[in-house]
Formats: sequence, C-alpha cells, structure tokens
Amino acid sequence: MSDIQKDTPLIEMRDISIAFGGVKAVDRASVDLFPGEVVGLLGHNGAGKSTLIKILSGAYKRDGGQILVNGEEVTINNPRDAKALGIETIYQTLAVADNVDAAANLYLGRELQTAWGTLDDVAMEAEARKVMGRLNPNFKRFKEPVKSLSGGQRQSVAIARAILFNARILIMDEPTAALGPQETTQVADLIKQLKKDGIGIFLISHDIHDVFDLADRVVVMKNGQVVGYARTDEVTKDEVLGMIIMGKVPPAAIPGPGALQTV
Repeated sequence: MSDIQKDTPLIEMRDISIAFGGVKAVDRASVDLFPGEVVGLLGHNGAGKSTLIKILSGAYKRDGGQILVNGEEVTINNPRDAKALGIETIYQTLAVADNVDAAANLYLGRELQTAWGTLDDVAMEAEARKVMGRLNPNFKRFKEPVKSLSGGQRQSVAIARAILFNARILIMDEPTAALGPQETTQVADLIKQLKKDGIGIFLISHDIHDVFDLADRVVVMKNGQVVGYARTDEVTKDEVLGMIIMGKVPPAAIPGPGALQTV
C-alpha cells in the first residue's frame, strides 16, 4: 500500500444512493480519494459514474449515504457548498468565457478591485501569471481572448481557475474527449503537476488508455453499482474491460456490490 493510502482520505463517499422516478441511478456506491491521487471512474453510459460525481459536486442531492471531507461528515446541497469545501468540477464543455482573456476567466464573478472601485486588471494578471506558471510554464498568451486558444490551453485555464481558489479535489469529466494527441499530452502533464501539489482528482473517462496512463486506481460502475476497485498497476486493461462489460472482478481487484457473483 502506497504512502498516499496512509493519509486521511480527502473524500469518502459511503453507500451513496439516488433514484429518479423510482429507478436507482446510484445504488449504495462507495468511493474514496486520497491526496495526490487520481482515481478513474469507468463504466458505460448510464452506469452511474456521472450521477455519483454530480452528487459530490452539488448538482444532485443524494437520497442516502454519507460524504466525508478530510474525515469529517459534510452536507453538500448545491455547487456553492462543494466549492466551499474545495471541490471543483471541470466539465467537458469547460464553461470558460470565450470573449475575455485568461486572467478575466480566472476571476470571473470574483473580480479584484482597486481602492477606487475599478477592476484591478494588473493584480489579476499578476496572479494569473503566477498560477499558470506553476501549472503550465509554457503558457504565454495572457492578452488574448480564450476563444483563440487551443483546447489544451483552454483546459489549463479552466484548471487554473479551480486551483486559484484553493481547490483540493478536482472532478474532471472527460477532460481529453475533444482533444488531439498533442493536447491530450498537455492535459496529462497538467494532471501530473496537480498530483505533485497534493490535489486529488476524480477522472471520468471513456478512454481506458487515458485512465491507465493517469490513474492510480480505478473504480468501475455498472447499473448504478460499484463492480469493483483496483490499482492500475495490479490489473490489465482487458481485466478492467471485463469489469465494465460483464461485471467480472479479477483476483487483484476488490469486488463491490455490483460484482458478478460466480458460484
């Protein structure tokens, strides 16, 4: 067991359940996340992984179960509650403002002002340069509107905005889905940098190769339940595909409530 696992988890979700119109979208799902760790959430569309994460991000209210942050039980009723706990979500659509530059995006809705009540563009750009320098030292296009940036650069702006306001837990929903190989590598580098800074990341992805490249552990869901948990260095991609498709848990993985019961 790695040093990461000895710490108190950043996040523990225990026996989380939610139903829509009588259908259990998530059924007694438990996941955890440690500092400096990437946990990949895998499963087909409708498996429950996005719904589970939307409960953590405050988009949905759970019907049952507990959420603990740093070992203490918390209530998350809306995205504001999640942000206050250091939980930030970066969706595939990124939700960046295309017509303004990186600094304006980082401070969107939380703008700094001068003593005269005007926008303090100098201070905002200085902070933007500091956080972007830590995250993506090659980023130089601070004066340009975000719409002129590449997909990888836009992704780094969205991540910088999250960590500028002290996010400790990042939820990344399909972060490389619309990117080419070079930009995918750029985002992978960003994720590795965040890990070094002790940030925990839930990575939702359909790309099993991405997940194996970046994640320390995987959690596989099927029909709203957790099939199993595994360290990526202890299982093969084929074994994880077997978990996703059939619910079959390999010997090195820990079965969950949704595991295929074999006699």
